[in-house]
Amino acid sequence: MRLASLFSGGKDSTFAIHLAQKQGHEIVCLLSIFPKSEESHLLHHPNIKWTNLQSQSMNIPQLTTKASSDESDNELITLGKLLDIAKNRFNIEGVVHGGIKSKFQKEKFETICSKFNLIPISPLWDSEPVQYMNDLLDSNYEFIMTSVSSDGLNDSWLGKSISKSDIGTLKKLSEKYGFNLNFEGGEAETFVINCPLFSNSIKIKKYKKIWDGYRGRFEIVDAELNYNA
Repeated sequence: MRLASLFSGGKDSTFAIHLAQKQGHEIVCLLSIFPKSEESHLLHHPNIKWTNLQSQSMNIPQLTTKASSDESDNELITLGKLLDIAKNRFNIEGVVHGGIKSKFQKEKFETICSKFNLIPISPLWDSEPVQYMNDLLDSNYEFIMTSVSSDGLNDSWLGKSISKSDIGTLKKLSEKYGFNLNFEGGEAETFVINCPLFSNSIKIKKYKKIWDGYRGRFEIVDAELNYNA
């Protein structure tokens, strides 16, 4: 099928594209909504503007817009407008979603797909957390943590590129502090800087860290595609 993909630039939305392609689907466009603030329950906030580099590196066109508020219903209306454009411009038949455990997100996603007569595709749904995180690294996904907002995750994780040994550490922390290892509950957010879908990796040239003692974010200030790698 010809599919659009909801895209935040994080590990889940990127790996969902990877799996959908392996299933034989064609991803013809990316749909990215810039939330009004970091309080959104549906959308990623930090660094989403840099998804344009990922779009270029995957050679998949991107449709973007900005939500006028952080209310879920408003964000869905905004998504509906993007889906309408994608249907007319790219003749899509369905939409890929990177959800894993959130029934709230999945139900919202399926409702909006039904409204536009599109088939919902959720290739990551109900993935086992440890296996999923290892699958990412085994598939040569390189991603950094761009926000943390949970007990057990401090500012040392901000901007960190996750390795196999980090998964073991995160598993122990998740068991001790009760957060989702795959960060499905918003405990952390990620940004993919390289993967098999990319023709060029992303080089972060400048960044800043913001930390309030409990939660924080890693904001990319300047980045570019790495044509020399």
